[in-house]
Amino acid sequence: MLLRRIGMIPAMAGPTSRKQLNATPDPATISKTQRKRASLALQDLGKELTRLTPDQLAELKLPDRLLDAVLAAQRISKFGALRRQLQYIGRLMHEVDAEAIAARLRTWMGVSREANAHLHRLERWRMRLLQDDAALEELAGSFPGCDSQKLRQLVRSARLEQAEGRPPRSSRALFQELRRILPSDPGSSD
Repeated sequence: MLLRRIGMIPAMAGPTSRKQLNATPDPATISKTQRKRASLALQDLGKELTRLTPDQLAELKLPDRLLDAVLAAQRISKFGALRRQLQYIGRLMHEVDAEAIAARLRTWMGVSREANAHLHRLERWRMRLLQDDAALEELAGSFPGCDSQKLRQLVRSARLEQAEGRPPRSSRALFQELRRILPSDPGSSD
């Protein structure tokens, strides 16, 4: 510890250099608030696990104790009991790689960057098809397996619906057809 002045309170004799101030704290010196915030985040992640189907839970390859706790929480209907079970799940979450689980959940929920980029790409194609007749030939040239006649009919119906102010049924069908045609890998071009 640094030199102490006479009469100095130990809490005041903290680090004085910038290097000491910016150093990452070791786990023993993390504040109680930070530990509690991290535990609540793990508990929230555990709550998200309770919303998954048994097949999705099996795909995550969770430890047996955690899997049993999540399945038990899915069966609990009383608020107090469910809250206690979620706290237990939060404690068990400390033993697993929570970041990998969170990344997988984001992928399933469609919140991943790749999934968002793919949806934006589909939306750009739909808008181009509705605005430009040449876009259909470009799409057919880029993806030879597509049914251009079906796409042409969906584009024509979607334009008519827009002009008449009807619900966008054909526009949605066009989006679904584009989703079927366009690959979801991020390396594909527009």
